[in-house]
Amino acid sequence: MMTQSGILAARVAIDLGAESGRIALVWLDMSDRQFEFAEVHRFPNHMLRLPSGWHWDIGGLWSEILTGLREAKQVADRRQLEIRSAGVDCWGVDWCLLDEAGELLGLPHAYRDPRNSNSFDLLTRRLTPREIYDVTGIQVMPINSLFSLHAMSLASKALVGAAARLLFLPDLIHFWLSGVQANEATIASTSQLVDRRTNSWQPDLLSLAGVDFLCVQPFVEPGTVLGPLREEVLASTGLDANVRVILPASHDTASAVAAIPADGGASWCFLSSGTWSLFGAEIPEPCLNDDAARFMFTNEKGVAGTTRFLKNIAGLWLVQQCRADLSQRDPEHSPNYEELGEMAALAEPFRTLIDPDKEDMATPGGMLEKIEAFAIATDQPVPETAGDYVRCCLDSLALACRATLERLETTLDRRFETIHVVGGGSLNTLHCQMIADATGRDVVAGPVEATAIGNGLVQAMGDGQIADLETLRSVVRNSISLKRYRPGSASEWDEAAVRFAKYISASS
Repeated sequence: MMTQSGILAARVAIDLGAESGRIALVWLDMSDRQFEFAEVHRFPNHMLRLPSGWHWDIGGLWSEILTGLREAKQVADRRQLEIRSAGVDCWGVDWCLLDEAGELLGLPHAYRDPRNSNSFDLLTRRLTPREIYDVTGIQVMPINSLFSLHAMSLASKALVGAAARLLFLPDLIHFWLSGVQANEATIASTSQLVDRRTNSWQPDLLSLAGVDFLCVQPFVEPGTVLGPLREEVLASTGLDANVRVILPASHDTASAVAAIPADGGASWCFLSSGTWSLFGAEIPEPCLNDDAARFMFTNEKGVAGTTRFLKNIAGLWLVQQCRADLSQRDPEHSPNYEELGEMAALAEPFRTLIDPDKEDMATPGGMLEKIEAFAIATDQPVPETAGDYVRCCLDSLALACRATLERLETTLDRRFETIHVVGGGSLNTLHCQMIADATGRDVVAGPVEATAIGNGLVQAMGDGQIADLETLRSVVRNSISLKRYRPGSASEWDEAAVRFAKYISASS
């Protein structure tokens, strides 16, 4: 899209991750059906441990976003681009409460807060996981909004009673940018508060969580123009008054899946690989059959009416936590991720395997000790080196992907020939090759910044620059280089898979 002055229109993609955030510019010229991408600001993100539990520093994130918007303006001016829109994506399930005046009621809690486990135990005594799943079509996990909201209701009835609006974290940032409160559909679909058959809020589950039905609003779809930036934001950033907030797919995985460079006729599934691994397929409507319930596959909303049918796997969180623990043990020899990957490649394969989705693996701290305890409990060698620990995590994640693929194909009664790996994990060559070997499928890696790219290009869809999802994906294919991994010998992975299944069974 050219502006009236003949300058290319750019989109600001605000991409918030659990470990870091980034602000990027995405712009395209549809005459050659290619986009360009420039990261303009990156910043760390971390949870805060306060007396009330684990929280997100939402004020700090907002400050970094304003800094990123100022830098985006400067980069756009240098490149002779005109910023036309901005939008936010974020990890799923986390939320905040606002009062009647739009005042934020407390720092938002983080989904890894241990207090959610108690609410999970209490609520699953009232409704079985299968009963909850049959309504929501969402993998029943303590991190989900249903349980974290109930935990808040138990901890502070007064605070929840004062709430006039429930917004998810990207909804909050969109409100602060535009002054408009809205519940975007893809992020709301992660909450376990939505009836996937009717695609609407489920009032009984909201009540169970302790939230008044009046606190939520009808869903707003990706691509919706929310409104112009508030005057205060314009004054703080130097952006022009014609910049609008256009909703991307506000759940980061939904934005990443939108940017998968797949050909519409191919048989493909995906792995969005980062702090979490999200393994699944894009389907036209929710799948709620018995196998889906038995394997607890999640049905989340995607772009253009699609459903992301997927399973949450622990992801590179395991490696992140190992690195944090190794740094504490020996601060003077703290390895970076590249060094850890090199150490893992030299370590003995399949020496130690863990259940990556064991509940205690999801909570912060003590990852090395948790791995050691699992090894002892299952009569395996305890890791001895940094390479052993990381290799254990990567082997186990690849085997979890293999098991998930088998269940995915059983549930949907189809075979997938290619696995598209997007996100930060697509840079990990060892991990990608492991997934190809473990599954016996070709792995196509990239783009690394699929989430921010998908964010920006869905904004372009909302602005009429891109016609549909198929066109969006063709733009991605035309614009980036992909790396393909071919599977090697499967025999050693077959043997490891038998051991892995035994350990998973023992830990459940």
